Amino acid sequence: MTEKTIMGIDPGTNIMGYGLLKITGNKASMIAMGVIDMRKMHDPYQRLGRIFDRITSLIVEFKPDEMAIEAPFFGKNIQSMLKLGRAQGVAIAAAIHNGIPIHEYAPLKIKMAITGQGLASKEQVAGMLKRLLNLKEEDMSQFMDATDALAAAYCHFMQAGNPVNSVKYGSWKDFVIRNKSRVSHS
Repeated sequence: MTEKTIMGIDPGTNIMGYGLLKITGNKASMIAMGVIDMRKMHDPYQRLGRIFDRITSLIVEFKPDEMAIEAPFFGKNIQSMLKLGRAQGVAIAAAIHNGIPIHEYAPLKIKMAITGQGLASKEQVAGMLKRLLNLKEEDMSQFMDATDALAAAYCHFMQAGNPVNSVKYGSWKDFVIRNKSRVSHS
């Protein structure tokens, strides 16, 4: 049975999320998730150095086969977009430096892959991941950046040939009928 590890990244300049999935055959399980917290660092270039060092150390520790990274969404604040793009670029550079292939996904695509709806909240994404990966409450991070990163990894897992991904649904009713275990009745 084939195994691989996917690292997911949710870029940020204050807090950057990461999540790692182990894929065995067509089953995913969480290895780790967490954040790189840079809120106490004031120099933006030091933050970028911290991102590179920490992503590199995670790559050395967990040896991912691939990286899935969330693409920056387009906002109104150009300065915020520039900072976020730099943070994403440094994470990508760390992966390239270590020979890790990179796959980029729009936030809408990630939310759609996890919850079935592109406008899902961060809490809905975290809740669905908890069910999909059979995570306990104590496994969940207090930072949604970590679960967003895990969602990027899971999205890539689904895009990379998971048989569930190839199923097409005609309607929400069709989805519910075929996915009773993924639907919450609360």
